Amino acid sequence: MTLPTHAEIVVIGGGIIGCSTAYHLARDHKADVVLLEQGRITSGSTWHAAGLVGQLRSSASITRVLKYSVELYKGLEAETGLATGWKMTGCLRLATNADRWIEFKRLATTAKSFGMDMQLLSPDEVKRMWPLMETGDLVGASWLPTDGQASPSDITQSLAKGARMHGAKLHEGVRVTGFAMRDGRITAVKTDKGDIACDKVVNCAGQWARQVGAMAGIDVPLQPVKHQYIITEKIDGLANDAPTIRDPDRRTYFKEEVGGLVMGGYEPNPQAWETGLAGGDVPNDWEFRLFDDDYDHFEQHMSEAIARVPALANVGVKQMINGSESFTPDGNFILGSAPECSNMFVGAGFNAFGIASGGGAGWVLAQWVVDGEAPLDLWVVDIRRFSEMHRDRQWVRDRTLEAYGKHYTVGFPHEEYESGRPRIVSPLYQRLKAHNAVFGSKLGWERPNWFAPQGMEAKDVYSMGRQNWFGPVGDEHRHVREAVGIFDQSSFAKYELSGSDALKALDWICANAIDKPVGRLTYTQLLNTRGGIEADLTVARLADEKFYIVTGTGFRTHDLSWIKDHIATDARVDVKDVTEAFGTLSLMGPKARKVLEAVTDVDVSNAAFPFGHVREIAIAGHTVRALRVTYVGELGWELHVPIGATGEVFDALMAAGKPHGIRPVGYRALESLRLEKGYRAWGSDITPNDTPLEAGLGWAVKLKKNTDFLGRRALETMNGAVPKKRFAGFTVDDPDIVLVGRETILRDGQPVGYLTSGGYGYTVGQNIGYGYVRNDGGVSDDFLTSGNYELVVAMDKVPAGLHLEPLYDPTGEKVKS
Repeated sequence: MTLPTHAEIVVIGGGIIGCSTAYHLARDHKADVVLLEQGRITSGSTWHAAGLVGQLRSSASITRVLKYSVELYKGLEAETGLATGWKMTGCLRLATNADRWIEFKRLATTAKSFGMDMQLLSPDEVKRMWPLMETGDLVGASWLPTDGQASPSDITQSLAKGARMHGAKLHEGVRVTGFAMRDGRITAVKTDKGDIACDKVVNCAGQWARQVGAMAGIDVPLQPVKHQYIITEKIDGLANDAPTIRDPDRRTYFKEEVGGLVMGGYEPNPQAWETGLAGGDVPNDWEFRLFDDDYDHFEQHMSEAIARVPALANVGVKQMINGSESFTPDGNFILGSAPECSNMFVGAGFNAFGIASGGGAGWVLAQWVVDGEAPLDLWVVDIRRFSEMHRDRQWVRDRTLEAYGKHYTVGFPHEEYESGRPRIVSPLYQRLKAHNAVFGSKLGWERPNWFAPQGMEAKDVYSMGRQNWFGPVGDEHRHVREAVGIFDQSSFAKYELSGSDALKALDWICANAIDKPVGRLTYTQLLNTRGGIEADLTVARLADEKFYIVTGTGFRTHDLSWIKDHIATDARVDVKDVTEAFGTLSLMGPKARKVLEAVTDVDVSNAAFPFGHVREIAIAGHTVRALRVTYVGELGWELHVPIGATGEVFDALMAAGKPHGIRPVGYRALESLRLEKGYRAWGSDITPNDTPLEAGLGWAVKLKKNTDFLGRRALETMNGAVPKKRFAGFTVDDPDIVLVGRETILRDGQPVGYLTSGGYGYTVGQNIGYGYVRNDGGVSDDFLTSGNYELVVAMDKVPAGLHLEPLYDPTGEKVKS
């Protein structure tokens, strides 16, 4: 087949992700698609994948993606005539200790929240299902009957045939050598067989995705890791429909294959593939190749596997597979539009569950390519979750190996990564360490989560119940409610947008009205075409043609890219990321004004400096942008300080605040304070799946103004109608209950949704959770208030109170329900 000279979309890579993406582009969108594979279809890491297919993840959208994979694999053979090897065997996950069992109970709750029937089994029930297994050490197991296994090569070949059937053109033996670029966009793909002019490129090059991206200046932070498994000879008594097994406490997995077992695992001391090439590049000719067997490294899995399945001790090993798999620094795969080049999309880094993800990932990625925006809330896998620091190969390697090593460890709430730290510190880092700060990390920034009191070690101790910081965080929380605290929020992402078209550009992007006088702040969402919330931020008008935008630390790349992508190409607008130019000190609490008055000559009374305003004030001889805004429900200011002056301004505030009991406060107290006030958190409470009307944020949308904005048309179709879901708050009195999110919401005994976030409110003395109540017939006020509510927490039902207003009012009083 001759290589075409032009295509609408070029997909690079013929593994399961590339073939699935080409299939869905051709089938669903009738797109003109060309797929290029440098070797043969499946020849990267797809062909040697183990082929386990699990569906449950902590994200509802990603679970939906994986569930779609299963549905696709079930029917693909009927469409293409090629078998996929799909078997719905179900999956057993084994628990041998109390923490793991609580984790499984929470997972089973999450599964039911997402519409999946995960069951919890006793050791005896497990033994009956899998007679060859040693179950004496089990507490129990989870059982998801719709999980299964498949043949990676067969699925991929079936997807490839399906793509061809729908008009896609697949070319093997074609190597991409570079890209022709113009104005930051790809205009053609260069190959060793000729160039292909194109409109869009989808980088599904697997372990080569990083170096393919680099040809266009795009960073795809991957690390190839050696992953081993064995295939045994036939085992007497092993059923051919035996469930797959995940045995995380022994770090191993099993699946039946031709009467024997596939067995592998995730060791705590993984081996990165040091390729020996510049930058760690993967050799171009690494096709259908494996590493030498490494039984010494694999022995740790073998001994654990024999303890679980004693029959393994007396059976031969037919083959060992030691292949490279692409892993990422946070264990989540990578999808979406690259921030450096808006017409290259990426689907890579599947952390050894590419087979489970392949069908669904291709489905959503194809939609993303066609529409230019994600069809679901895919934030946890969005390539724009990364930042400039992810270009550091050593950092990516170290963090990725840590993530690999945690693959089967207990997932404790609030657990932090340890490698590659500290990476970015604010000027207050040493000062806060002197106050016994316990730091967490967000997009490389070290941020104080809490402060250990004298005599207590400044260290997190993880558990499934109340963790060691619960008491100290309560003290910090109460201090902000009663006196004054200071938060180091220097990690906030900050941008300046200026130019004669700045107001016009922001008016289109922002859902709220930002055409306010100089000196005013606007809290606003940025919406997608479906009316879903793509960002949640603050815009301060510093001058007629200059705006200052503040958003969350982790959203730095995403939000900046979204803004840039939605400014007209001919607009006279300059957008700059100024994150490192300013430190941010949030001064919060009823005594905040007294502290601020003592360090500045500017009138900071309520009349002179009302809420929702921005002023430049002088503190310690430095010009500070003071934003009168709060995320804790108390009087307060965000003080944006020239980064080099942050220490001096902090010292001045601490000295002036001493008579008022000022103290530094961490992010865990910030979280409990915002929960009491009912403030939404983007990425959990509000996402691209949720509209402001559903989230109770309709007041922040300019629908009454005759101004068009991105997402307006979608909201107009919903405005006035009774929504099918609505955001609501819930409280639980039992102090021993721990809410972490994704607990099922029951109304009159029936599931109607799940919590999007959860925690504890120290002022109100209750557990607090938020989530969406759903009803196909509409969620009216009467529907909400007429029901009796419970939450399912780790599979136990607990009574819950419903709250449609903040639990804490501005005067510090508990709002009566």
